[in-house]
Amino acid sequence: MKAVTEARRYLENARALLRDKAIKEEGYYQDIKYVRMAGHTAYSGVLVALDAALGVKKKGRKSVEWYKEELAALDKKALGTFVSAYDILHLSMGYDGVPSAKIANYGLEEADTLINWVELRLA
Repeated sequence: MKAVTEARRYLENARALLRDKAIKEEGYYQDIKYVRMAGHTAYSGVLVALDAALGVKKKGRKSVEWYKEELAALDKKALGTFVSAYDILHLSMGYDGVPSAKIANYGLEEADTLINWVELRLA
């Protein structure tokens, strides 16, 4: 369960970046640098949790395709949640810096859902 706690810490750090640094005005974040940082941070938390659930022992980079294949064999709903979290947190926020607070919130909710799924699998 240490991985779940660590993953939640990543998500809280991402939320703090958005809340304290990204400067939300009328539903949009004004500082894209912190949106990108928050997206990467939250996605990293998702990967920490998934690595624990999938029994990954060694550190190192795995492709998104690898995660998709592993999740497809376990749980199609979790796969859909992962794909959504990947698209929003990693691509839209992390790379594109999409400033919409609604999109960021949805991505963080998807990350929470996936981490909760991991927690249930590890219990």
